[in-house]
Amino acid sequence: MARQPNEKTPAKFEDSELIRELAALLDETSLTEIELERAGLRIRVARNVTVAAAVPAAVPSAAAAMPVVVAAAAAAASADLSKHPGVVPSPMVGTAYWAPEPGAKPFVEVGAKVAVGQTLMIIEAMKTMNQIPSPRAGTVTQILVEDGQPVEFGEPLVIIE
Repeated sequence: MARQPNEKTPAKFEDSELIRELAALLDETSLTEIELERAGLRIRVARNVTVAAAVPAAVPSAAAAMPVVVAAAAAAASADLSKHPGVVPSPMVGTAYWAPEPGAKPFVEVGAKVAVGQTLMIIEAMKTMNQIPSPRAGTVTQILVEDGQPVEFGEPLVIIE
């Protein structure tokens, strides 16, 4: 929590009730930061959030020793896939969706033949749904993102061979 005094307001914590209310609002809304400015007083309440990877409780015995190896291999494969000649990179930052709406049939599936310009998926960016067209004709051999997954600019989305 930080308070930034100015000439009109002394640097006292007389607004502790307001800070408590803002902290409660952070918890209720799952926000990580709130900043409020009122009558020359500016208060910022923030919290650090640590994201931990979820580990399944029951792992089949045959795969018990593989999770770390699989995660490392997936990270290496992602780096290698960005150089694949058939990769379709994300043209923007947003959230990738396989289908036009929840529960609908996906635009493409692994093994599907696609034509140039055919919609592969949608990326939502700034509340706008952007269709991602196929840059080439071929067969979809891999879909590299999950439905509803956030994607970065240049991140590999699909492999078409």
